[in-house]
Amino acid sequence: MKDLNEILNMASKVQEELQRAQDNLDKIEIEGAAGGGLVRVRASAKGRIVSVSIDDSLLVPSEKQMLEDLVAAAFNDARKKADEASSEEMSKMTSGLSLPPGFKLPF
Repeated sequence: MKDLNEILNMASKVQEELQRAQDNLDKIEIEGAAGGGLVRVRASAKGRIVSVSIDDSLLVPSEKQMLEDLVAAAFNDARKKADEASSEEMSKMTSGLSLPPGFKLPF
C-alpha cells in the first residue's frame, strides 16, 4: 500500500505543479508583428490577446485590406510565439517526469 500512497502523493504534487505552470502562462507576454512592425499584437503564453498596435500610416481607407491582412499575420505570429512559450514553460515543469515516448500532455 505504501507504493500506492507514494504514487498518489506524486500525482497530487504533479497536479499542483501543472496548475502553477498554467497560472504562470497568463503572466508571460510575447509580441507578434507584421509589416515590419507596423502592426503588433501582444498576447499571453495562453493565447489571450493583451493589445493590438497599428501604425498611423496604415489608417487609410484604401489600405483596409492590407491592414486586415497584417493584423491577421501579427495575430498568427503572436499565437505561434505564445505556443512556443507555453511549450517551453511546460517542458520545464515536466522535465523530471518519466513520461512514455510520444506522450503529450493536454496543454
